[in-house]
Amino acid sequence: MRIATWNVNSIRTRYGRVVDWLVREDIDVLGMQEIKCKPEQFPIEAFEAAGYEVVAHGLNQWNGVAFASRLPMTNVETSFPDQPGFEKGKEGVGLPLEARALGVTVEDIRLWSLYVPNGRALEDPHYYYKLDWLTRLRVYAQNWLQEHPDAPLALMGDWNVAPTDADNGDPAVVPGFSTHVSEPERAAFNAFAEAGIIDVVRPHVPAGLFTYWDYKQLRFPRNEGMRIDFILGSPAFADRVTDGAIHRNERKGDAPSDHVPVTVDLADDESDDDDRPMIF
Repeated sequence: MRIATWNVNSIRTRYGRVVDWLVREDIDVLGMQEIKCKPEQFPIEAFEAAGYEVVAHGLNQWNGVAFASRLPMTNVETSFPDQPGFEKGKEGVGLPLEARALGVTVEDIRLWSLYVPNGRALEDPHYYYKLDWLTRLRVYAQNWLQEHPDAPLALMGDWNVAPTDADNGDPAVVPGFSTHVSEPERAAFNAFAEAGIIDVVRPHVPAGLFTYWDYKQLRFPRNEGMRIDFILGSPAFADRVTDGAIHRNERKGDAPSDHVPVTVDLADDESDDDDRPMIF
């Protein structure tokens, strides 16, 4: 199975590119972020014509997450337990939930498409919302693993965190002054690995390859990007990963997203074969 994540930055603008890439790269399941539309506005017909079922979660022209899959999707959830909400100028419980998380099950794999809040600035309320969002997601994932220790789980999407200095090549993003690279953000991201949910792409893709380049000031031609799109997996998921890739060329051409896809290849689950008699 080949699984991918991609911040498409408006699916209605780029659905032709996305569908073409899905077919060309033989993708089985794609988690999308920043679709920027409601489900009824999603260009589902183009995906269905290519053999993909779509599940989308969007509330307006901002945010939004979706899945496209050639395999059946079940157990759809449009938020994770205790997911925090946000409303500008307000604090406390009961704030409206943004369309930033979508969970589905494909075969035996639990998948989440995630669009982590940006943070905006180090003292902005959205920054503290981002840290809270990451903490609650990690607690949910940790609890889920305790209940399903042998089940494959993948958290994938735009994390809006560059967890190491090598993941930041943008000169405008400065530690101590910018979001995405602050110590609290990096600690919140690294806490997933401490909980046993690891970056399954990094072992297959060397440092210095980015997933996002700002549209401004020739960031892409200069390769002044950031690595902020990740697939994190539970031990059962990580054990099945045979390869990973960052598809840099998708930042080229007409009207690209400012992000590129990230993929992993999974080996078949052979657990059902364990009790078969050996043949000599």
